[in-house]
Amino acid sequence: MNVAERLETLIRAELAVDALALENESHMHAGPASESHFKLALVSPEFVGMSKVKRHQRVYGIVAELMQNPIHALALHLYSPEEWASLSGEVPLSPNCMGGSKK
Repeated sequence: MNVAERLETLIRAELAVDALALENESHMHAGPASESHFKLALVSPEFVGMSKVKRHQRVYGIVAELMQNPIHALALHLYSPEEWASLSGEVPLSPNCMGGSKK
């Protein structure tokens, strides 16, 4: 099972999922790693009434075993079903990698 599959399996085992989009963005970053940078858009009814910080803490707690190694970066976009509907299903674009520089 690759890293993306492991990540999705962990999330689906712990949260009620209405929608999940996982994108491997490793190609956008400096270095040889091929499964180290991901963007996760997740819609769950469990996020209703939960602050953004609590949502992030919940998801990071679920995937803790993958963080640092093999995952270096995980961009989270976490929504309740109502919030997701108001966005028309548009996941924010990720910024380009600066290659470790601050330019």
